This record gives sequence, structure tokens and C-alpha cells, in this order.
Amino acid sequence: MTTIINAKIGESKGRARVWMEGKKLSHGGVHIGSKYSIKADKVTRRLELIEVPFDFSGHSVNVSKRERNGVVHPVLDLRTDLIREVFEDDYKVRIALRRGRLVITALQIQTRIRERLKRLKEKVERGEKLATVSLFHGAGILDRAIHSGMLRSGVGSYIQVGVEMESDYLDASMRNNPHMWQENSVAIHSDVRDVYLSDKMEQCDLLIAGIPCTGASKSGRTKNKLQYAEDHDGAGALYIDYLNWLRHANPCIAIIENVGEYANTASMSAIRSVFNHLGYKVQETVLDGWDLGSLEHRKRLVVVAVTPGYADTFSLDNLKATRVRESCLNDILEPIALDDSRWKKFEYLAIKEERDKAAGKGFARQLLTGEEDGCGSVGRGYSKCRSTEPFIKHPTDSTLSRLFTAVEHTRIKAIPEDMIVGLSETVAHEVCGQSVDYPMFVSVGVEIGESIMRSRNNVIQFRKRPVEVTSTEPDDQEQDEVPKTGSLALFI
Repeated sequence: MTTIINAKIGESKGRARVWMEGKKLSHGGVHIGSKYSIKADKVTRRLELIEVPFDFSGHSVNVSKRERNGVVHPVLDLRTDLIREVFEDDYKVRIALRRGRLVITALQIQTRIRERLKRLKEKVERGEKLATVSLFHGAGILDRAIHSGMLRSGVGSYIQVGVEMESDYLDASMRNNPHMWQENSVAIHSDVRDVYLSDKMEQCDLLIAGIPCTGASKSGRTKNKLQYAEDHDGAGALYIDYLNWLRHANPCIAIIENVGEYANTASMSAIRSVFNHLGYKVQETVLDGWDLGSLEHRKRLVVVAVTPGYADTFSLDNLKATRVRESCLNDILEPIALDDSRWKKFEYLAIKEERDKAAGKGFARQLLTGEEDGCGSVGRGYSKCRSTEPFIKHPTDSTLSRLFTAVEHTRIKAIPEDMIVGLSETVAHEVCGQSVDYPMFVSVGVEIGESIMRSRNNVIQFRKRPVEVTSTEPDDQEQDEVPKTGSLALFI
């Protein structure tokens, strides 16, 4: 029979310790009174316990017994410096027991942490571009912003896999971002839920995702009459697919963008929990694009999960504006003739505004002159002329107003104008409206790149492994961060 145990590495009297007890030991062929020698293989990170005769004189461990509630069961208390020599700073191990033989190996999570750190370190040292998996890719605006920011810091990147369900969006990204797509890039036109992930898929360095916010935003929950964000038929469970990609792609750094309300959803709680379990250190905040160089007041949740051991100095508190915002909206407006057909009365919107005011809904139109230093959010459905989004008032006729043009939309968000080349006005508004304020994520990219380069220059903070102690021993005090220099060889 076989038993598998995933056990914590503890500490007792200054020595590393792995404790095993219970019926599961005898199920695996380990019996009271047996004696085992210990064989260590540091290269393969493996300990093997081999049963030996009672008169064996070498280093060994005995199987003792313990009685609980009238039941006697075997106990194997393995205390040896070999545990730390083989598994270094790991805090858990996998123990396989079969027919009395015990094999202790690194837990898969620990192995994958080392793999992603090793991969990132070696690429940076060789000056290679970092591989990005982009989910819910859109027209690549979020990816290009992060790519641009990292490049400013001396770190290149490319799209290894991009997944987008809207054909026009994906085509636009591939056409307008040729510097991000390579010969070996994989473009997937599909619903992310329909993509099969093999255990042998190539791993990446960065995972970027703007998880659809349809069920989390205030307008989305109101329009769809949702109690919870997860109730949305299309977007409610997409966090599960995101986490599936996270496990398979094993990135060193993961980035999520969403509406601010997403921070309080069950989806985000689950994402945080999985991040922590897989060994990431998570930082998150809600930022306003206006504060970082765009004209749009658009608040977005920014989540960055970093694997401790590289880019440890990353902090969202370090973000700085990378461009100077225009003084007012007039600075980005196109010269639209006063008799252009874009100017309309939109009488139905005026009627709706009065009706909403009478109903106490608090909705009002954003009618702007162009002298304002910013505007509210311009969303994906802007072309539908919705009542709460910004319009420009006619300079001479107070009954007329117009939508921003698609080019003006890019300028409001400070998105490079070449990103909408080849798109219709409606689709251009869609890809911009569902994307991000570009400078915000350029700033994120700059900080990611700078933290990577600081690690390359060996200015790193490694956190000591948390120590597990038995209940009979006093708890150790929390360990402070210990500054170290030199290579990361000990951690790979």
C-alpha cells in the first residue's frame, strides 16, 4: 500500500524536523520498532529512508509508538541536519511511503518557485526578453503600457501567448504592436474558458490580465441586477480560469487590472489566497489615472504578485508619473467644424436626465466645454451615447453636443494613437474604453523593470524561512529581513 504525506519542516532543539505519525504510516509499511538509515542526495533534492537491521551502527532513526484514545500507532520523528542541507529554505516536503520505504522530496510548489526564479534570473543575466502570457488581451493596450515601462528600465519583453475572444481586437494588437509579437508568439482567438492547458505548456515570466469587470463594476451590477459579481453569466467565474493559467504558466510576476470594486469581491479573495499559497508576495492598490498623467479620472485596482527572491524591492508606493498631463481637454481636441454632423441635440438624453433627477437617481450628463482639466470615465460602450459619459458642448449652440472622437479618446487615456489604426470608430472606442489609462501602467512597468534590475545588481532582501516549532517549545520571534548580496544560486 502507498501513503503520501505533505509535511511541514519544523525545528526542535536547533535542528530541522519532520514529524510523521498515525495509521497512514503502517498503511505505507512503516511499523513500530523498525529502524531506518538516511540516504541524502543534494543534487536531486531527495532523502531516502531505508530499513536496516536492528544491529545497524550507522546514523539511523527508529519508529516509536504513541497511544491516543486507546489506539496505539507508529511515530517517526526525523531530526537531522540533512533536512536543511538538502531542502535549504523549503518549508514543506513530500513524503512517499510504500512497502516500508520512505522517499522525501521537495514539494512541487517549492520546486516551481525555484524554477521560476532560476528562469527569470538567467534571462535577465543574458539580456533576454521576458516572456509574457496575456489573458483577456484586447488590443494589447495594457500589455504595451507595461512593456513600454519595463523597456524604459532596461528590461525587454514579448508576448509568448495572447488570448482574446474578439477577432478585431486581437488583429489590431498583432497589426499595431509588431515589436511585442515574435515569430514564436502564440495568438489564440478564443474564449479563455475554451483553451486547453497542457501540463507540458511552456512557462512564462509575466502573467498579465485585465479580468473582465462586467459583474464587478457598479454599472454592471446595477444593469444586470446582480447580488454578487460572481453571479454574472459570462464574467463571474473567469477568475477560476485565470488561476488555472497561473498554476500552469508559473510566472515569476503576475499583474491584474480591474475596477476598484473588484478588490471586495469573493473572486479577488480567492485570487489572494491562491497567490499566497503558491509563494507570491501580493501588493495591491486603487489608483486614479489622472494622478499619473492622463486626463481621465478612472480608478482602477492594480494587483502585482512577485515571487520573493527576485524583484523584492518592487513597491506600488514607488510609482511616479511618467508624463506631464495636458492642462485641459482643449489641448487634445481635434478641429471639428461647427457645422459637422457630429454635433447633435441628443434630446432623449436631456429627457432621461430630468427623469433620473425626478426619481432621485443622482445621474447627470457630463457636458464639458473643453476648459476642464479632466473628465470622467469613457467606457467600452461610449459609441452608444450613454447619458452619464462625457460630451463636448458646442461652442456657440447650447442645444448641441458631441462625443469625443476615437483619436481624442486615445489622447484622454494617453494611449498611443497608432494602437487604433485600422479600426472603425466604434471598435476603436470599444478597445480604448475597456482598457486602461496608459501612463498608469507605464509607471507599473517602470517599477517592475527597475526592481528587476536592482535584483540583477544584487541589492536584494531575502526573507528568512518561517520556523515551525513543536507545541512543547516556545514560539520563535518573527525574523527580520536579512540583507544579502551575491548570486541567487542558493535559491535555485
